[in-house]
Amino acid sequence: MSVNYGSKRIVTGAHYGLRDWLSQRVTAALMALFTLIVLVQVLMPGAIGYDKWAGIFAAQWMKVLTFVVILSLLWHAWVGMRDVWMDY
Repeated sequence: MSVNYGSKRIVTGAHYGLRDWLSQRVTAALMALFTLIVLVQVLMPGAIGYDKWAGIFAAQWMKVLTFVVILSLLWHAWVGMRDVWMDY
């Protein structure tokens, strides 16, 4: 018979812990940083058109950052929804 109390208890379910909490904070900070970078570039003087948008996302570092932010958004949403589904 397994022990289901004390320090030997196996906790399953919503993955309670620092890892999920920290991953949501890191992904949120990354998404906020990306938003600020895009806003600063959009608010620069000049007309907003296709050329400006294409210029913003033309640099390789911006393409990589955009991809990382999309992955961060997916992970952030998954952790949040998983916790809601497991808790309620």
